[in-house]
Amino acid sequence: MDGIPIGNDNRPQISLVLPMYNEEENIRTAVAAAEEVLEPITGGNYEIIIVDDASTDRTGQIAEELAEEDHHIRPLHHATNRTLGGAIRTGLSHSQGEVVVYTDADLPCDINHIAQALPLLNEADVVIGYRISRQEGLKRWLYSKVYNLLIRLFLKLKVRDVNFAFKVFKHQVVEVMDLHSEGSFIDAEMLAEAQRHGFRIAEIPIKYQPRQAGESTLARPAVILKIFREMFQYWRRQAGH
Repeated sequence: MDGIPIGNDNRPQISLVLPMYNEEENIRTAVAAAEEVLEPITGGNYEIIIVDDASTDRTGQIAEELAEEDHHIRPLHHATNRTLGGAIRTGLSHSQGEVVVYTDADLPCDINHIAQALPLLNEADVVIGYRISRQEGLKRWLYSKVYNLLIRLFLKLKVRDVNFAFKVFKHQVVEVMDLHSEGSFIDAEMLAEAQRHGFRIAEIPIKYQPRQAGESTLARPAVILKIFREMFQYWRRQAGH
């Protein structure tokens, strides 16, 4: 698939992966926003994969209710919590579209950026977003700066914002990625794998939308330590090849 056809008669089939853990406050809003964007882009040829990562609230139940109302929605459920990386890997492995999109349930950006990203897939294989207005605390900004520098140093991955949750892949990229991460290193691992297989990565600027409901866990010390542990494990695997 050299390019992604966009037109009234030949629109791309899109799989949108939404990993969710305790997102009962966001799930309906996220799905409604996604459907509003995906319907005209695809002519109805899309799926929304909700990965319920063993939520302890009503996220899984609401996902099933939405699926009963709309055949485009595919809920998947983890029996035990596998955190972000595990949820994304499950969603990617079940995706069927020729284009696969990943974003978070709290919609960190306007999902209309999917339409902006698609034409770039005629020249690139992956399109990712980078934040142009972060609107976050100093500590989290510093974490992000240090992490992106380490990613450049260890993985030679030269992108502006490796962890931002807006990534668009041709399905052929998803098929060859060898992913192991269970945590938030998954964002970097996906891009490192795409780069390792010679795929081209394009970037687009995106205005960040702060979370309005629910709680983010990404700045917790345990989450950060897991990111660095999985990054080192990935680096060792590649160094051993």
